[in-house]
Amino acid sequence: MRDVYIVGIDMLKFGRFQGATPGELGAQAALLAMDEAGVTIHDIQALYSGNQFDVVGMVAQDIQKQIGQTGIPAANVKNACATGATAFREAMYLIKAGAAEVTLAVGAEVMPRGLLGGGETAGLNPEGILGSASMPAVFAEAGQAYAHEHGATFEQFAKVSVKNHHHSTLNPKAMYQKETPLEEVMGAEMIAYPNTKLMCSVNVDGAAAAVLMSGDEVRRRGLMDQAVKIRASALASDPYTPRNLAMWDINAATRLAAEAAYEQAGVGPDEVDLVELHDCFATAELLHYENLKLCGVGEAGRMIDTGETALGGRVPVNVSGGLLSKGHPIAATGIANLYEISTHLRGKADRRQVEGARLGLAHVVGLGTVAAVHILEKAN
Repeated sequence: MRDVYIVGIDMLKFGRFQGATPGELGAQAALLAMDEAGVTIHDIQALYSGNQFDVVGMVAQDIQKQIGQTGIPAANVKNACATGATAFREAMYLIKAGAAEVTLAVGAEVMPRGLLGGGETAGLNPEGILGSASMPAVFAEAGQAYAHEHGATFEQFAKVSVKNHHHSTLNPKAMYQKETPLEEVMGAEMIAYPNTKLMCSVNVDGAAAAVLMSGDEVRRRGLMDQAVKIRASALASDPYTPRNLAMWDINAATRLAAEAAYEQAGVGPDEVDLVELHDCFATAELLHYENLKLCGVGEAGRMIDTGETALGGRVPVNVSGGLLSKGHPIAATGIANLYEISTHLRGKADRRQVEGARLGLAHVVGLGTVAAVHILEKAN
């Protein structure tokens, strides 16, 4: 199948957009991405829009009403926290299949307020019987299981938050741009041990968008200097285990997606220059070091202690500030992570630039469970 490139990608600064709709936010992000690509809606041959919480669920059509209704195919994607990454993947595969030359992927979300998860379910509700299905509790349990097996400490989990909040001070598009010293993180309100309030991702609104092109179209338009090649796109769901009947497994889908992505790209994890991974909670980041094969089994605590994943380290992780600081508008996150990687590969990340970056990995995982991993490469 054909090579596909990102030629325009952008995101809104995440935050609170009182009274805005996902379609309005998505339209703004789409126009930014199209402007960078030097295209208009008349060049776009298909639109894939990701949104998780809109009740009507026709956000793609709402976006079209604001940026142009040209009769192109438009589809709406809902896939938990992997929603934006899935919309991006669908837009990519349409080009790979030869059915389009230029496509647009958008992720937009106006988030509900409060904690996610732990609500009513059909049949026997396990809430309060088998722990809690609220997201803070799920990722606290996963962190505790890892700590029990490998000896990770409360302080090591907290260091993830210190690192990512520091990175956010270098990112003007992050919701929060504030240092949080270790003592402040560890002393903050406890939400679900070992995650304090400053170790939980930010519930915000936002949107991100990407314009994709075939290699032939990129060359025809003379856009290779700004193009970012998609080396791999992998999507995985959980394989069955008896645990699935009662408790989430946040690891298995990511491991499967990572293995598939490395195989597609023909590279190993040691060749990746930077990573944007799904740090919805500080505990999650340490687990995903191993899931993405950035370290060996039981070595995640050492990685955070030695600064290997900080800017300037061996493999910087979440230089954007991550979900902990940048924010986590569910459907926008997948494309926002791709935006961050693309920005570094283009050498345009300013004070947070990972020098010499040529390969980057973007990862998201949504409980259900689904995970997406993309590997991007500097084209020129």
